[in-house]
Amino acid sequence: MSVAIVTGSAGLIGSETSSFFVERGLTVVGIDNDLRRALFGAEASTDWVRRSLENELGPRYRHRSDDIRDRDAMDRVLAHYGRDVALIVHAAAQPSHDWAASDPHTDFEVNALGTLNLLEAMRRHAPESAFVFLSTNKVYGDRPNRLPLNECEKRWEIDAAHPYADGIRENLSIDASLHSLMGASKASADLMVQEYGRYFGLATACLRAGCLTGPNHSGTELHGFLAYLMKCAVTGAPYTVYGHKGKQVRDNLHSLDLVRAIDAFFTAPRSGEVYNMGGGRFSNCSVLEALELCESISGHSVNWKYDKHERIGDHRWWISDTSRFRSDYPDWQPQHDVRAILGDLYESNHERWRREGR
Repeated sequence: MSVAIVTGSAGLIGSETSSFFVERGLTVVGIDNDLRRALFGAEASTDWVRRSLENELGPRYRHRSDDIRDRDAMDRVLAHYGRDVALIVHAAAQPSHDWAASDPHTDFEVNALGTLNLLEAMRRHAPESAFVFLSTNKVYGDRPNRLPLNECEKRWEIDAAHPYADGIRENLSIDASLHSLMGASKASADLMVQEYGRYFGLATACLRAGCLTGPNHSGTELHGFLAYLMKCAVTGAPYTVYGHKGKQVRDNLHSLDLVRAIDAFFTAPRSGEVYNMGGGRFSNCSVLEALELCESISGHSVNWKYDKHERIGDHRWWISDTSRFRSDYPDWQPQHDVRAILGDLYESNHERWRREGR
């Protein structure tokens, strides 16, 4: 029996990963205690996704409500499955840099300590497995805001002559910048994943992603940009654009495209790798552009307002250069652009959102 351990299994990436690898013939052990409900409220709960996974995947999906902060619990899981574990996908996280400031201890324990618990349990019980960590572009702090940007009608855009014109590379320094506490806790985890790869020779990779989304995304105001924006378009709930004139740019990657990248690494694992991961030039938008697309796809106007105060550490422009990953795994390319992503979000969720909004 080949086993995939997936943390945050009822979340956006965890659920997509669970379904994908069950279809590949693996048994998936999903670890998720619905921490999103505690962090962001009932609307962010992933319990509906857990129920769906259990119903649709049957006995090949085994759910556990353990907390990744519990070192003994993580050790028991890895000890139980041992050498049968072929893959560990660590997607559980505290993902909001706004929320992190309200409870730094919890943020650090979830993001950094939880990652260390999994790595050490892997080293002890499943050292031949592959470990993929869902890191974040927030490890670079606010350094991207020092890039030479030009203000266009609906977006900020980098100078065409800059070396990062095709996207930001992994050689951008993570030092001497403002990260937010969440960015710092994720950077701690990121470095530990690299170290377990290089020091112990384990197969580990950090995928430094920006905006990830897909049909299973339980988006909220503090996390889940496109999913929450489309939900507001459908339900009429108010949406606030914070700072940068609404022209801040993000690349966006569909959850299935990310899982295909995870599968590529799993098929040919390497040690201590770091890859920027996102939609790149193929799939990106500003907030203003996303508002227009949501209105076009949903047929409803978004009830939005502008707050001139920028979120601490918020990027004005982020587009990932994924060429390093594509050089190692040349068969991978993103398949969903922003319009396709938003269309999928709408078709998959609009009826449920309307029921919940009543």
